[in-house]
Amino acid sequence: MTNVLIILTHAENVRQRYYDGIKARFPSITLNVVDHHSKARPYLASADALLTFGTMTYDRLIDDAPRLRWIQALGTGIDGITDLPSFRSDIAVTNIRGIHGAPMSEAALVAMLALSRNLPRAIRAQDRHSWERWPSRLLDHATIGIFGIGAIAEALAPRCKALGMTVVGISSVKRTVAGFDRIFARDELLDAVRDLDFLVILTPYSAETKNAVDETVFAAMKPSAYVINLARGGVVDEGALVKALDQERIAGAALDVFATEPLPADHPLWGRKNVVITSHLGGLYDRYVDDAMPTIEHNLRCFLADDMKGMINMVGH
Repeated sequence: MTNVLIILTHAENVRQRYYDGIKARFPSITLNVVDHHSKARPYLASADALLTFGTMTYDRLIDDAPRLRWIQALGTGIDGITDLPSFRSDIAVTNIRGIHGAPMSEAALVAMLALSRNLPRAIRAQDRHSWERWPSRLLDHATIGIFGIGAIAEALAPRCKALGMTVVGISSVKRTVAGFDRIFARDELLDAVRDLDFLVILTPYSAETKNAVDETVFAAMKPSAYVINLARGGVVDEGALVKALDQERIAGAALDVFATEPLPADHPLWGRKNVVITSHLGGLYDRYVDDAMPTIEHNLRCFLADDMKGMINMVGH
């Protein structure tokens, strides 16, 4: 009997959709679901496969799962999985790719519009029943820099062009990409950000990108520019960001991801009028489970057939 464990902190109805979808396709497996890793240990001991997000694991998870042979990351990121101190090289890791372009692009557009039109101020005024008016900044003729050019950035760029924006890319590999007006290499980041109105961060977290957006980057940006982080919290030096906001080196930020999640209640980013905070919602949308299920089903069939080479979206083994 194959034992599969799902660790998922999402709402109960989302966990149930994963459970129902997998169980309907694979009625013979033993499938368990927990809503937090603190409840996983009784099931990890016998788990052959694990489905989770890297943000929902813990350091010694692999030590508690001696039978584990495969982890299906439920998002694109594998940080929090392959960088676990207990990770074993004999464990196959696959992820979900190709479904995040639309939701993440829309998250970036919402963030840019919210900042440029000062939507938080409007909501606060509504809470006070206060009629206030002010001019908005336009996305039309603004310049966006997208740090990290993958499938999501390639979906976002033409949407920005449709709104009349100039689109600049920052990539580890300098190349021509459709929808981008200019491409900078990662080591040209300081030059790339100087003329931006928005810096949207989409690059994966790694040793190379840890704190890549730091004090020097904020110092190079225009005081009227905004930072939007939809990637991973560790890509942005949060201490430097707070300092840049305090010193008005940038106009504000929209942040969906943080170095520590959930964001601690006493964190200095809370309560700032020029910061929009969302709770890692960028890639979360109503059809996510349905869109992720074909990858999960294919890989689980391969796993049950001991055909690891047939798996798709393999990112580690």
